[in-house]
Order: sequence, then C-alpha cells, then structure tokens
Amino acid sequence: MIEKLKGIEERFIKLEQLLSDPLVISDQKKYQAYLIEHGELNKIVPKFREYEGLLAELQEAKELLKDHDPEMRAMAKEEIPDLESKIQIHKSQLNVLLMPKDSRDDKNVIIEIRAGTGGEEAGIFSGDLFRMYSRYTESKNWNLEIIEKNGSSSGGFKEIVFLVKGKGAFSSFKYESGTHRVQRVPETETQGRVHTSAVTVAVLPEAEDIDIDINPADIKVDVFRSSGPGGQSVNTTDSAVRVTHIPTGVTATCQDEKSQHKNKAQAMGVLKARILDARVREEDAKRAAERKGQVGTGDRSGRIRTYNFPQGRMTDHRIGLTLYRLDNIMEGHIQEIIDELKIYNQAQALKTIA
Repeated sequence: MIEKLKGIEERFIKLEQLLSDPLVISDQKKYQAYLIEHGELNKIVPKFREYEGLLAELQEAKELLKDHDPEMRAMAKEEIPDLESKIQIHKSQLNVLLMPKDSRDDKNVIIEIRAGTGGEEAGIFSGDLFRMYSRYTESKNWNLEIIEKNGSSSGGFKEIVFLVKGKGAFSSFKYESGTHRVQRVPETETQGRVHTSAVTVAVLPEAEDIDIDINPADIKVDVFRSSGPGGQSVNTTDSAVRVTHIPTGVTATCQDEKSQHKNKAQAMGVLKARILDARVREEDAKRAAERKGQVGTGDRSGRIRTYNFPQGRMTDHRIGLTLYRLDNIMEGHIQEIIDELKIYNQAQALKTIA
C-alpha cells in the first residue's frame, strides 16, 4: 500500500508542476483534465502525509522506550496506544480512498420504473416512486427529463422512463435497481384489507459515444403516433419513435416530445444505455465470486425493499435497514438510505481487498 501511495504522491507533485506550466494553461482541454485528476488525488495525498507523520511519531516513541530517563519511557508508553489507534484509522480511510472507483459514478442516469404484480395498485405505486425520485432529484439541484411514459387508468404509470442529469447521479441511484414491494390498503378496497404489490426499477448509466459504438446499419427505426392511457392517440402526427438494435433485439421507445427528431435522439440514448448495461452485466457475472456479499447494482429479480404503509415502515432487505418514517421517505428524503448502502458496499469491498 505504501508503494502505491508514494506513486500517487509523485503524480500529485507532477500535476502541481503541470498546472503552473504556461503551455498547459494555454491548452484548456488538457488543463481541465489535469485539474480534475489533481482534485481526485488531493483527497488521498494529504491523508497519506498525515499517515506517514504518525508512523514517524510511532517510531520515535518506540525509540524512547529505550531511553535511560524513566519519565521519557513512561511518556512514550502512554503515547504509543493512541498513535497506533490513529494509524489504524488512517489506514482504513486510505484503503477506502484507494478502492477502484466505478467509472460510471459521475454519469447521468436513466431510470425505468415498471408496475409489476398488483394490478392498478402497482401502477399507482409506480407513480409514487417516480414522485419520490423526482423530489430527491430536486433536492440535489439535478435536472429530470421524461423519455417515455405509459399511464395507468387509476393514476400512476404502467411504465415510466426518465433521465436524471447531474454529477454523481448514477452513484446515488445505482442501488435502486430491483423489486420494490409495497404493502397498503388500496383506495378501492372497501374491507380495509392490506394488499401487497410490486414495482421493478432498473437503473442505467447514460452511455456516451466513447462507451459504445453502434453501427447505424444495425438500427431499425419505426415511427408511430403517440398514445396515452388506454392506448388512445394523443398526437395527430407520427412523432413517436421506436429504435431496435437488430443484432441484440434490444429496443427503446420515446414519445414524450412532439418532435420526431428529439424522440429519436432520446430513444437512441436509452438504447445505447441498455446495450451497455447488458455488456456490463455480462462482465459482472464473470466476476460474481469476487463480488460476493456486495449489494450490487442490478439484480432486478430480487426484492430489495418493502414499503409498509400501515406501520409507516421502510425496510431495505439487502442491509437490514429499517426506518419508521415512511411518509418522509416518500417525499424524497432518501439520502440516509443511499449513504447506508454505499457504506455497506464499501465495507464488503474492503474485505475482498484484505
């Protein structure tokens, strides 16, 4: 670990020199790239320097144990446990900082919510989840764009696909993939019985051209009229677009914009994200043994969370987290859940490093 950290420190010093070089400053693209790299290393280097300072202090204290002066030996003996404790804390923090960063974390994110079992109640809860994510997005000052939606007759959505634009959006939302179960009394229930419904959520990082290259000849484009709840036409022009990647059969549709051109562009964005997501899943499957115990970011078949309205309780089954403030959570206050999932995943990842 020390050798790796020394290499990082050397690169940090080199970057400081580069950032003051007039030739680099005149090349804004290069300057910005170095500035971002310097910012990332600046999270590690100061902590490493503190760690080295503590190691030096510990070595000095151990040397003082051999001193002829009893008071000096007593003082050193008293300092050593405190220094060892601080060193261990710094070492753990450095291990976290050295963990490989998910290159997708800073990307924009595409979220797909679909009603599952439970009929109309599942559709209503899809709308509730969309509102929860929308409120959270607002609190982060990110932007949300609806790509596709298919409303249900009782309110809510059979399906809704939307894009969240903001630095770190994928990092915050990536653990939301999976089945979300809701337990509550539907408005249509006259006997007051609690029903259980389910909604699936898929979270995909927005794909960029550098992430995936698609041959235009492999794309089939269909246009049709937009439709609303129940399938009725809500547009008199063929503005809705469906794109299909012929080799894989992956499709994406967008009908929310009035412009066919904009719908095609958004549908292509979703298509690229889905194809890239499939490739990443395939790679993750090959590393499944290494990832054992981690929360993961894409098991959509597994139940990840239960929202129990009669008891005002939310439970995340992956980490055993239970909170009794469901109303608050449904208003978009989900940062605590996100933070707990990140901490758990980091702890599990550190076990594989150790």
